[in-house]
Amino acid sequence: MINALIMAGGRGSRMGLPTEKPMLVFGGKPLLDWVVAAVQAAKKIGQFYVITSPNTPVTEEHCRAMGWNYVRTDAKGYHNDLKQAVSKLDWMGPVLTMPSDVPAITGEVLDRVVDAFEGCGKDFLAVFVPIEKRKELGLSISSTDEYKGVWYAVSGVNVVNGAKVLGEGKVETAAIITEETQVVLNVNTTKDFEIAEKILKK
Repeated sequence: MINALIMAGGRGSRMGLPTEKPMLVFGGKPLLDWVVAAVQAAKKIGQFYVITSPNTPVTEEHCRAMGWNYVRTDAKGYHNDLKQAVSKLDWMGPVLTMPSDVPAITGEVLDRVVDAFEGCGKDFLAVFVPIEKRKELGLSISSTDEYKGVWYAVSGVNVVNGAKVLGEGKVETAAIITEETQVVLNVNTTKDFEIAEKILKK
């Protein structure tokens, strides 16, 4: 069993909406609720915390109402917030991290990611999506990374070694490359949101 962090502290400025992004109602419930349901369904995840920030007070209130643990960070960017959360919780072992905007994610997929991490012998495992796949679906390409000389879209689903996150220096990385809908549907813009709703309705 490993612990999980759901990153829900970003302003979601690309959405250009007054609602905090984790609280956007998608298929009848907030985006965040879909991700929490997947984490709770995963057999290989123990504790989880939602990472909030001064940008997401409504999200924080929702976590309190739902009885979910949360940690408030300073909203100084994804990596700084992750470091801050790991440090506050003192989670020095493997930690699954994911954004609050992957509403199609499932517990089964998360279990497979944990399995892959446990078998890879590295300190970091990233889940990447072919850029062509997101383009084909009309989805935005907001964040990319290079792996073995090829550029991919970042899904935001990763497993990291907590102690290494706080340390300096290069971290050995493994990756899963997937076109699975559960991971591909990462919602960064209002157009992404509409496309994801249509795909999941089907």
